[in-house]
Amino acid sequence: MAPRREPPNLFRPAPLPVATLGPDEQLACLRLIRSDNVGPVTFRELINTYGGAAKALEVLPEIARRAGRGKPIRICPLHQAEAELETAHACGAQPIFTIEPNYPARLAMLDAPPPLLYVKGRAILLNAPSVAIVGSRESSAAGVKLARHFAKGLGDAGYVVVSGLARGIDGAAHETALASGTVAVLAGGLDIVYPPEHRTLQDRIAVEGCLVSEQRPGFTPRGKDFPKRNRIISGIASGVIIVEAAARSGTLVTARYAAEQGREVFAVPGHPLDPRAEGTNRLIKNGATLVTEVGDVLSILAPLTGLREAPPGPDPFPQPVLPPPLPPPEFGDQDRDRVWQALGPAPVDVGAVIEATGLPVRVVQIALMELELAGRLTRPGPGLVAALPD
Repeated sequence: MAPRREPPNLFRPAPLPVATLGPDEQLACLRLIRSDNVGPVTFRELINTYGGAAKALEVLPEIARRAGRGKPIRICPLHQAEAELETAHACGAQPIFTIEPNYPARLAMLDAPPPLLYVKGRAILLNAPSVAIVGSRESSAAGVKLARHFAKGLGDAGYVVVSGLARGIDGAAHETALASGTVAVLAGGLDIVYPPEHRTLQDRIAVEGCLVSEQRPGFTPRGKDFPKRNRIISGIASGVIIVEAAARSGTLVTARYAAEQGREVFAVPGHPLDPRAEGTNRLIKNGATLVTEVGDVLSILAPLTGLREAPPGPDPFPQPVLPPPLPPPEFGDQDRDRVWQALGPAPVDVGAVIEATGLPVRVVQIALMELELAGRLTRPGPGLVAALPD
């Protein structure tokens, strides 16, 4: 794995329009997200193609049927969505959809950002310049000291510190950055405390910082949910600092996501005989930026964020003004059939499908959206698609 920034994806979906949603629009978005086969990319395409979640819900059964789905597609019932939002409000969580202006701007620019985040605390921190600090749960005293050193220096320079509220390095980074600003991304619902010993810290972040999760309140995290959380940690931040990581660890998953997302990957070197440094030292060998002090990080991120030694004025990361969605192109069953014929069981990037079919980008994106709704394809990775057996 070479943690270098990847070239931009030229075939990413069109950006979503941005609008403040009222209660009815939020319910429609939530119902769309919780309906069968509506993943992050398909949610984006439905909104862009039909102008909103309410209209997309109306046409969902017909889209799935004409794309070859044998049985009716399940649409999330209204009462189920209402119950979820009521539970969220009861625990102080605020839903933020990708369509809304306070959604994290850097996360929204990814190929498949989570269509919904639940947030508790100071949501304004999500669009401030930020750096993630992650590392071993079984950290050494030296590792904890380094995490605190970087968190303090970055906070003094105007950066928000993002991490995953895990034991060890994560917890030390959050505690140090409470005064300057910290964001904790959780693998479970915002009302679930994990690890248990971080209850007080989690409660403080909910007031002084910001808690974030893509999971509904009440959701208890499973092992597979922690890697999913890691992509949000790196997606919110401009760069990721790795402090102590074993050869096989979730921390390295965060580094991989950061590289795929075009984020800067920094690694703090460790002693060659310490297994907690094996992963970080390997990252450095494979191209991650070696850092030993805060200035190393600031010098690289300054051109991206405009921050150097002191925080700027208010709102250093204004929400970008996105263009309105393009009108839907002419699209027919034959276009969908051509796209389907170009797919196979092996994952292929969307750019290759566009080249193979010779169809316009938007036509291919709409065809893939319809095939996903019909349950005929999967998206196994960023920008990748593969056919499922009929």
